[in-house]
Amino acid sequence: MMLDPLDLAKRLISAPSVTPATGAVFDELAAMLAPLGFAVHRFTRGEGPDGSEEAPVENLFAIRQGPPGSRHFAFAGHLDVVPPGEGWASDPFEPQVRGELLHGRGAVDMKGAIAAMVAAVAEVPANAGTISFIITGDEEGPALHGTRALIDYMAAEGHQPDLCLVGEPTSVHRLGDMVKIGRRGSVNIFIDAEGTQGHVAYPHLADNPLPRLVAILAELDALTLDTGTDWFQPSNLEITDINVGNRAHNVIPALGQARISIRFNDLHTGKSLSERVMAIAEKHGGKARPIISGEPFLTEPGAFSMLVSDAVESETGIAPELSTSGGTSDARFLRSVCPVIEFGLCNATMHKRDEAVAIPDLAILARIYARIARAALALEEGQAA
Repeated sequence: MMLDPLDLAKRLISAPSVTPATGAVFDELAAMLAPLGFAVHRFTRGEGPDGSEEAPVENLFAIRQGPPGSRHFAFAGHLDVVPPGEGWASDPFEPQVRGELLHGRGAVDMKGAIAAMVAAVAEVPANAGTISFIITGDEEGPALHGTRALIDYMAAEGHQPDLCLVGEPTSVHRLGDMVKIGRRGSVNIFIDAEGTQGHVAYPHLADNPLPRLVAILAELDALTLDTGTDWFQPSNLEITDINVGNRAHNVIPALGQARISIRFNDLHTGKSLSERVMAIAEKHGGKARPIISGEPFLTEPGAFSMLVSDAVESETGIAPELSTSGGTSDARFLRSVCPVIEFGLCNATMHKRDEAVAIPDLAILARIYARIARAALALEEGQAA
């Protein structure tokens, strides 16, 4: 009989884990996996500038080895959650069942999915192949010391998955309607236009930077980056902040600042877009500083996406849409290790007050994950993607 993913989800939700997560929530997951034959390795990363751990991040890699030469399938995800905020109908870290819904922070994103993964692997025979869990406490935050550190650990230990499934909440209207086979890249760019402060009545004694900032933003806003591709929507550039900080009506400011965010498809790289924006800023007398959050990736439709779709349709009767929509996830890091696909619960309440998952969906998701794992481990060499 399959482990009850509802009970497992309640245990995980009961362990508060606002990002960055450490401690009790990892204790719970380790206690679930060890009896199933997994060797669990936990470690923390993240140090302050003086060497002290200001905000340590905990990570967990667990592996159950299959027969020598067998395939290796990985589940990946995160145990950290966003802050719950105020106004919940119940304590966000005391799981509450109301009707057919389980309420609690992380129910959807993504403790419910991790509970389903645990229940799923209990149904996969150990001799079917190697299964691992790649779980971080730093996905909802800066993502500096989480999955990237886990990838380094796996490489050092010689653990190389053939395929990886990330349990992000990809479903939209009902469980199974969407699978993510890729994501757009993301870059945030900070723009400065400097001048010389002065009195508005004496403009010849000042240098107003704001016309330069406006010119930069106008040219950027007029750009059409592309019209999309077969699998990606068009790239978009958005102005997300303008800051002058000038409280005086009679002062020409010395500095104007802005921030833009670009979500881009695989026709671009973070570097190429950054260079384009920097050139426009310099043309108008400004400066631009880019921070690239992730590059786009696409797991081309093939054997992996087919087995995921087949598992979903077998349990739900839905043929899922293969999509690259939405924001970024840690799949952007894992794609350097092996082909990666994302699939999980309905995302309607993620990051919201009174976050909730439909209880029947937990059991269905566990069965889907079990089907995916068994099918992935049974793939022949050369059918990896």
